[in-house]
Amino acid sequence: MTHSLAPIRALGLAALVLSILPNAASAQTPTTQPSGDTPFSSMAIARDEADACRVPKPPADLAETAYLRNGYRAILRILIAEEALASETCTCLLDQFTWVQALDALPRFQTSDNPRLPFKVLDLYAQADALEAQVVEACAQ
Repeated sequence: MTHSLAPIRALGLAALVLSILPNAASAQTPTTQPSGDTPFSSMAIARDEADACRVPKPPADLAETAYLRNGYRAILRILIAEEALASETCTCLLDQFTWVQALDALPRFQTSDNPRLPFKVLDLYAQADALEAQVVEACAQ
């Protein structure tokens, strides 16, 4: 006479899952109270001081696509870096610029008449990175 262990294993697995569920649910409950045992999924990351002057992500209503918003972000980075180099200042100029200025500067950076792809975002990123590197170098001296 042979007996199958499959039903017993299934029953044991079900019991294990049911015993774990209450603990798993409480471990993932988000909380706004900072504590040492805060679940990873709900921990907010504080901004570094270096990030305080970093151009934030553009608002969703700035443009209909992420491609355009990323381009405007790069344009704003370029404008800020150019102003820092021109004024020879090493302080954060982010608060002196607006998204409207990035939109207004579009004709200067436009490489196409296509309204959905008016510029090459990767080229804008490269230009912004190069200008920001010049600012860092100038300020290090």
